[in-house]
Amino acid sequence: MAYYRDYYGYPPYVSVAEKRARARHTLEQLKKKNPSIRPVVIEGNTLVRTWWGKAWNNNLTKYADYANRVGRGRSYVRHGAVLDLQIKPGQITALVQGSQGSPYQVTMEIKPISPAVWKQIRAACAGQLASLQELLEGRFPKGLAELFTAKGSGLFPAPQEIVFHCSCPDWAYMCKHVAAVLYGIGTRLDEDPSLFFVLRKAQMNDLITQAVREKSETMLKQARKKTARVIDDADLGDVFGIEMESAPAPKEKRAPTRTAKPKAVAKAPRQAPAKKTRKKPAK
Repeated sequence: MAYYRDYYGYPPYVSVAEKRARARHTLEQLKKKNPSIRPVVIEGNTLVRTWWGKAWNNNLTKYADYANRVGRGRSYVRHGAVLDLQIKPGQITALVQGSQGSPYQVTMEIKPISPAVWKQIRAACAGQLASLQELLEGRFPKGLAELFTAKGSGLFPAPQEIVFHCSCPDWAYMCKHVAAVLYGIGTRLDEDPSLFFVLRKAQMNDLITQAVREKSETMLKQARKKTARVIDDADLGDVFGIEMESAPAPKEKRAPTRTAKPKAVAKAPRQAPAKKTRKKPAK
């Protein structure tokens, strides 16, 4: 069977354990030369867990050109073959361990979001996002999620917006090393969703700033309506920051109170006057 493979130019079979061991060995060598290297590490059997990571991977399978080829990279990224992946504005650089001793170099150029699409998304986000944290955690209305992931008109790039190159000798349109890097991007977005906006050259703060501005304008309109009504003393104190004197409370009419009569003091009984005795004259 080995002869059959060699005859038709197939590479020799390499087990999963061997692939992982080879990737670990190469990674250790690379770290000695470049400590800032960042491999893609998959924990468990799930490639991605967050909204942004899932949305990135789902976008890859929406297009026939990618759906039929991108699956080749799943096993590579699972086995730790993506030894380094760097995301910069509009650019991806990566090192992928293949069948050869030295890793292959993969580069990608991704176009920024078009101004027309970005303007539409900014308008849709007005008043829908309360904080930057909600955006990064994927906690936003379903309507925004559908807009962000719309095929060809959302935030995620279409195939014609991505140009890639790999140093491997594979003649295929998309080799497994490029596919592994595409899946590796989804894993990287799990770690830091803000890198998506770096990659697409979009200011994510624009979405939040617009939302905050809309919220402020709404509060101002509510305040104007309130001042148009009759404002009581309590509201005047809140608006002008002064303490209003409250009117004295009306005196309550009290029923006349009856004073208790003083109790009669018991008189001491009169003592009978003492009888006078006459002394007899002496004889």
